[in-house]
Amino acid sequence: MTALTTQVEVRKITGRIGAQVIGVDPAKDLDAATVAFVTDALHEHKALVFRDVDLDDAGQQRFAEHFGELTKAHPTVPSVDGQPAILPVDSEQGRANQWHTDVTFVHNPPKASTLRSLVVPSFGGETLIANSAAAYRDLPEPLRAFADTLRAEHTNDYDYAKAPETLDEAEQERRKVFVSQKFRTVHPVVRVHPVTGERGLYIGGFAQRIVGLSKGESRDILRLLQSFVTRPENVVRVSWEPNQLVLFDNRITQHYAVDNYDDLPRRLNRVTVAGDVPVGIDGVPSESLEGDASHYSPVA
Repeated sequence: MTALTTQVEVRKITGRIGAQVIGVDPAKDLDAATVAFVTDALHEHKALVFRDVDLDDAGQQRFAEHFGELTKAHPTVPSVDGQPAILPVDSEQGRANQWHTDVTFVHNPPKASTLRSLVVPSFGGETLIANSAAAYRDLPEPLRAFADTLRAEHTNDYDYAKAPETLDEAEQERRKVFVSQKFRTVHPVVRVHPVTGERGLYIGGFAQRIVGLSKGESRDILRLLQSFVTRPENVVRVSWEPNQLVLFDNRITQHYAVDNYDDLPRRLNRVTVAGDVPVGIDGVPSESLEGDASHYSPVA
């Protein structure tokens, strides 16, 4: 590890989240020491940026496999042709977004996500990534104690940041595909990271209701908690460049794709690593209410 660290630099992007990794080539078959180094950096910084990488689809999948078994591209959305583990993130297929953690509507959401740039606009199009552990630590003690007791229902059956009546025909069709199989899962609002033991707010856009509360009451509480996640101090702004790869810990972050690049094309490919079933501070795991996602992801 000493020899490794003399060749590798992890350069923080902000104080609370994000770092650039220099000296690790994701295109290479990484040895165990390098994988351990990157994993430790991921746990500390939550989101890692690799610049000037020479990766194709197969290379992105090989890199992600260093951190665990891969999921399929998505429970309902089609993958890249011939690549069942790769999800196209394409501006031509819609831009509606909101703060979320990937695929939390299933029983065992991915533990990590990779995004690789294919086509980047000449301006804008950044991805914001937030540290939900820092958000939890920011909560005033009474609010933190309250959040510790809560569980939330996550579902893919929602309007994805746009009212249904505002959707054009293509958007309506994409929504039909997204909800072609309905999933509902109850997760703890405060999740314990299975490796670091950190506590993080496990909410985001797919969290639609607090168990035991009405939708109106739930919206108010989720909005309050979410405001701590998206505090500027807890967010890193990743500006996309050609040949760039981002790896983030999906268990303790949220992210948001900024639509600020006019009508320019933007295309990323996403590969995710299978995760475990979330557990709250009381040791109680998440509970699946509807939808079998075994075709999408094994339980890590």
